[in-house]
Amino acid sequence: MKIAFVGKGGSGKTTLSSLFVRHLAGTGRPVLAVDADINQHLGAALGLDEEEAARLPALGAHLPLVKEHLRGTNPRIADAAGMIKTTPPGAGSRLLTVTGDNPVYAACARPVRLDNGSVRLMVTGPFTEADLGVACYHSKTGAVEMCLNHLVDGREEYVVVDMTAGSDSFASGMFTRFDMTFLVAEPTRKGVSVYRQYKEYARDFDVALRVVGNKVQGPDDLEFLRAEVGADLLAAFPHSDWVRSMEKGRPPAFAMLEEPAAQVLRELYGAVDASYERRDWARYTEQMVHFHRRNAESWGNAKTGADLRDQIDPGFVLGETAPLEAAQPEQAVRGAAAAPQPA
Repeated sequence: MKIAFVGKGGSGKTTLSSLFVRHLAGTGRPVLAVDADINQHLGAALGLDEEEAARLPALGAHLPLVKEHLRGTNPRIADAAGMIKTTPPGAGSRLLTVTGDNPVYAACARPVRLDNGSVRLMVTGPFTEADLGVACYHSKTGAVEMCLNHLVDGREEYVVVDMTAGSDSFASGMFTRFDMTFLVAEPTRKGVSVYRQYKEYARDFDVALRVVGNKVQGPDDLEFLRAEVGADLLAAFPHSDWVRSMEKGRPPAFAMLEEPAAQVLRELYGAVDASYERRDWARYTEQMVHFHRRNAESWGNAKTGADLRDQIDPGFVLGETAPLEAAQPEQAVRGAAAAPQPA
């Protein structure tokens, strides 16, 4: 199950995503945590010190390796250089799973041990001195989008992504890659403005969106959120001394998280689990194709000198159970080639 945490800068989305990662780790199920924001904070929120967080390998710095691995033997992709962030998988592509080993995880993922389990963590990577003034941060997050487009997961496998702030994720099709999107909103006009943007943009793509209130200090704040977001409000995260300790770098054992806060995490888990019945792999695949066409026509074709629409495999539907012919045995890769779908 793929879960995104979004919200305006400073809303607490990284804090909430890290708490949810810890909650999932405590269930013993596999978790892949992804920091998709160039302002890298998820590692620290999961307990890494500054040096450990700084040593995390950046996905954006390993983009050629990511492309070469995912391309596999897909005959529609002549070479890795011709892949862009929206290139969809097809017959012969290599897919990623939450569990198992592969060159992408070997280069870019690191285990993070928590007091109640462990997770894999991947990070987009921050801007470097070489990027300043010449690169857009979307070139960094493109590696995350490519991995998500090639990742298959089951009901009790979790991918938790701490997204870029605000509505910036709509600059690509990455916002459609999730089974559940949690929007963390403060009880302020600015806090709910991001919700309105997300709601508007996501409506046409059937994105499952629930709001988690944060920094709610009383009944008036809660009533404000209810009036502004209506039935989309799932829960409100309460004040937590545990979180305050975590933000100081001295968190107690996760089992000591206050019960009202733990209850909110259980409500988030329930919403994620219920969303499984809405999974539609054909729709996911069609959305990938839609955004790939748009990116190819707007800039990709000009950049590569080729018609990237030719990369679309009209007979391929990303799936969950059947192995692809290009699957590597050690990866437990899953996917499915189905009857042709409208492209």
